[in-house]
Amino acid sequence: MASPTAPTIDANGISAPSFASILTYLQGKYRSIFGADTYLDNDSQDGQFLGVIADALNDVNNAIIADYNSFSPATAQGNGLSSNVKINGIARAVATNSTVNVTLVGQAGTTITNGVVGDINNVNWSLPTTVTIPPSGSIIVTATCQQLGNIAAAVNTVQKIQTPTYGWQTVTNASVASPGAPVEKDATLRVRQGDSVALPSQTVLAGIVGAVKAVAGVTEVVAYENDTDVVDANGLPKHSIALVVTGGAAIDIATALALKKTPGGYTYGTTSQSVTDSVGITNTYRYFVPTPAPITVAVAVKALAGYTTAAGAQIQQAVSDYINSVPSGGGPAKAVEWDSSITAGKSVSSGATFKITALTLTGPSGAGTPDVPLAFNQKATCTPASVVLTVT
Repeated sequence: MASPTAPTIDANGISAPSFASILTYLQGKYRSIFGADTYLDNDSQDGQFLGVIADALNDVNNAIIADYNSFSPATAQGNGLSSNVKINGIARAVATNSTVNVTLVGQAGTTITNGVVGDINNVNWSLPTTVTIPPSGSIIVTATCQQLGNIAAAVNTVQKIQTPTYGWQTVTNASVASPGAPVEKDATLRVRQGDSVALPSQTVLAGIVGAVKAVAGVTEVVAYENDTDVVDANGLPKHSIALVVTGGAAIDIATALALKKTPGGYTYGTTSQSVTDSVGITNTYRYFVPTPAPITVAVAVKALAGYTTAAGAQIQQAVSDYINSVPSGGGPAKAVEWDSSITAGKSVSSGATFKITALTLTGPSGAGTPDVPLAFNQKATCTPASVVLTVT
């Protein structure tokens, strides 16, 4: 028979009695020895002593439960989870740096050593150790942000030469930066562990997606396949696949594609990278980096009793959070949804102090009807400041 103060394991997993249950049990045993009229309330010495023992047993029980749960990726935390996912051949992602493709223009043959460029926000980005400008007079290289985390750089904002070099004339970026990431959180790692089981899957496309998701810095992968003999509605060439990938380095993503893609299949996208395989054959692999689709929102709010500006800020944050959570391409809905935006606004903690009377979404192509459709390679973006409230 299990002790009433110890954890138990059954078909539902592990459980343990509460602190109150343990204390009640100890008090009962104490009174069975010293008499039923023994005073054991919190202001007595004996009562406090039993409380110390009950607290110690409760701490031990919690430690045993944490140890038991650490053996499953679904419940493990911290270092325990990091150890578990090694079974799947993956590791917790460490903090990464944003990267951006920059175009360097200068005299042919100029060599730039340990070059550094800067953006309009005075953030520095490091070039590869050595870059030589080719006869064409320009070259595209990947610059790495010197700060960890999600550092943004819009198009044509990386324009400063921080390490002047004779023959190097200009720098600019024709595409937005690929965002870096902080140390991977437990919840995110659990999701990626679930995706990783697709690596040895029977479907090739699922295996490709699993491999790319496992690339360091990749936060989202959306896959499309055209197995017909004609160009499909998304513009994919016949018999091709297209991946829309957020984060990660181009060479790492291309290497994952090279390892998993079937021979002869075409990869479609605007970002390309060449990879040489183990037998010396060089192929080019392509994918899409999501194109930002800025969304603005106009919200009409009727203030009720208790409404404050803090409630308005909560609405702005909740709506922008929903929009930023929409997957590339809009997910199954293929759009930023009007109804989901209203639901997000109503879900805030101050929801009883207002009514949303109208909401309009506006995307790059104009106002929604009422949803804002997204192209397969677009990623909706929104800031709280882009959610404009009109309060009556």
